[in-house]
Amino acid sequence: MKSSLLGSLNHIHFIGICGTAMGSVAAMLKDQGFHVTGSDQSVYPPMSTFLENKGIPIMEGFSPDHLDPAPDLVVTGNAISRGNEELESVMDQRLFYLSLPETLKFFFLKDSHNLVVSGTHGKTTTTSMLAWIFEATGKNPSYMIGGIPGNFTEGCRHTAGEYWILEGDEYDTAFFDKRSKFLHYLPELLIINNLEFDHADIFNSLDDIKLSFSRLVKIVPRSGMILVNADEPDAIEVTKDAQSPILEIGFSENAGIRITDLKTHASGTSFTLINHRFHLPMFGKHNVHNAAMVIVAAHNYHIPLSEIEKALRDFKGIKRRMEVRAETNGITVIDDFAHHPTAIRETIDAIKARYAGRRLWILFEPRSNTTRRNVFQESLPAALQGADRVVLTQIARADQLKPEERLDINKVLEQIRSLGPEAQLVNDPSQVPDSIRDELKEGDVVAFFSNGSFGGAIEGLIEKL
Repeated sequence: MKSSLLGSLNHIHFIGICGTAMGSVAAMLKDQGFHVTGSDQSVYPPMSTFLENKGIPIMEGFSPDHLDPAPDLVVTGNAISRGNEELESVMDQRLFYLSLPETLKFFFLKDSHNLVVSGTHGKTTTTSMLAWIFEATGKNPSYMIGGIPGNFTEGCRHTAGEYWILEGDEYDTAFFDKRSKFLHYLPELLIINNLEFDHADIFNSLDDIKLSFSRLVKIVPRSGMILVNADEPDAIEVTKDAQSPILEIGFSENAGIRITDLKTHASGTSFTLINHRFHLPMFGKHNVHNAAMVIVAAHNYHIPLSEIEKALRDFKGIKRRMEVRAETNGITVIDDFAHHPTAIRETIDAIKARYAGRRLWILFEPRSNTTRRNVFQESLPAALQGADRVVLTQIARADQLKPEERLDINKVLEQIRSLGPEAQLVNDPSQVPDSIRDELKEGDVVAFFSNGSFGGAIEGLIEKL
């Protein structure tokens, strides 16, 4: 197989192949005719089954033996670090290697028209919504989404269509490239949904994050377009040196394109944008803002507003975004990925709008690299105060942090109680079902917030119910 940019390539090997994006890109390269292999220490369904069905062999663990015969290209995931014996062998042999974002750029994005969705919150929902509108209106887009979209069978695919729609992650690229992944995605239309401090393991401050976004803005060509949240000054600030046109979208009176007449219904939310009425089968002001960005983006590509409206009505959302996992004995159990204070607050507001008048339990696991730290010590209690009952767990992997860096979970508990909600602390997430089961009553809504599995507590509670 020939690649005009990368020379003569046939065998491509992925270290850490079972990551969602890694496995998806490996499968796309297999479909392009390359011989693809991979290795990982966590080999289990559904990714292992997906790769097996694609005819991609997976080697368990990491070993220099996996590089015999030597591949023409090695793709390394950002979870792979120096000291990994397979990676060290790559470097000792001076094999050609790339990060996953570079691989996407060279093999797919350089010849396509790319729409990139960025921001601290809402990237997955917004990217999925945009991809669905393009799909529903016959544009046959390629896409990469950091979640499982309800309207598609997979989170990443490559088509013969002109457009790539990508979730632009600000997290770092690889062990050798600490820039944000989205700097490799060659955006021609860029969405900046919002901008707040997050990823405390790689960014020291909000200014560091703003610097990364300002670099992203600078790689949008003059012929491109930037859509930015008109309601967030930090998001607007990073666009100040843009060479491309900018449209500010939001609820603000100063917005170039303004969202108005927001109403909540039993089936979702309606609003007006560009003199057109839209209905979204989702709840929460933040989801309306996500939809507004998508509408303007799609309309920029000459998709009629009536067709956008129809596609939005059929949008099925994202797994683990206000996902109802069970409704039994009058109790609703919800699974949600929210872990940043802003996302927590907005999701609580959306749940309360959907289930008005019902008692709301929020169960929160401080598990992300940022929420385990004390950077959100004051904002977490404020974000959780909208619940009627709050259940916290001990911070995950506390031993990996210095004591002075850790979130003080007992202080969070005290602050929540001072703000009004009843609150309790459960040491082990797996103990949550037993700790709350007898207190639940008909009509309660129980929402689990975590960027992980919550120790199987969701499944455990459903079984007990």
